[in-house]
Amino acid sequence: MRFDDRERAAYRTDGYILRPRVFTAAELAPLRATVEEVIAQVIERASRPDGGPDFMLADGHRMQFSSRTAIQWEWREGSREVRLIEPFTHLHPRFAQLWEDRRFVEPFLDALGVDAVSPYTCKLNLKRPREGSEFPWHQDYTYWYAFAPQTAHEIATAILFLDDATAANGAIRVMPGSHHRGPARRDRHEPTAFLADSARIDVSHEVLIDAPAGSMLLFPSLLLHRSSPNTSGQQRRAMLLSFQPAGRPRQSELTWRPELVNELL
Repeated sequence: MRFDDRERAAYRTDGYILRPRVFTAAELAPLRATVEEVIAQVIERASRPDGGPDFMLADGHRMQFSSRTAIQWEWREGSREVRLIEPFTHLHPRFAQLWEDRRFVEPFLDALGVDAVSPYTCKLNLKRPREGSEFPWHQDYTYWYAFAPQTAHEIATAILFLDDATAANGAIRVMPGSHHRGPARRDRHEPTAFLADSARIDVSHEVLIDAPAGSMLLFPSLLLHRSSPNTSGQQRRAMLLSFQPAGRPRQSELTWRPELVNELL
């Protein structure tokens, strides 16, 4: 599961590696079933009178804390679809064991250049048919800087695609080599100041990650990426596990300080 020479060179130069069909169809079926089971439970609990506090972000997106996770509801007014939850692996043993899966763990020994890694955070990303919304250009670094400004650059992510990812159902698009340029200029007109300034990005160089179900995308926190809306009738579900050098606290143990992002403007 470690990087071979070609992958090591590509990760260093382009800032991402796509490994097709790392998980088999037989492995994906129970994962997808568990996702739907867990999401149904999360929605049911969040809908109770004591389901947990909700609030509106500065950009108009609705969040709620319930089931020891942060739920981001779909952006469309009145929607009861979940856009993402973070973290999620504590919600089912089948998810929790992914942190020990060699297919997740071993590539990050090379990606981070360390002898051992540990979990940072995890996210279950859902783009439901014809409702899954876009996510503009950004770097994970910016969000993690608000938790761990000294080490945000030493975190990397693996995305496991549970469904085929295509242009029609909201596939991820990356900007090769952008991780070499450090923190991207922020969009000063965006209310939360976490998104990159798209006016400074040459989209002609973006790469669409068209990947079959079971594929895994690995990338560092400084890589610019975005995703388009799901305009199809197909699901686009994905699991994101983020790793860091061993011995550091998880994101859930840190304090969220969004004001720190102003240092990056």
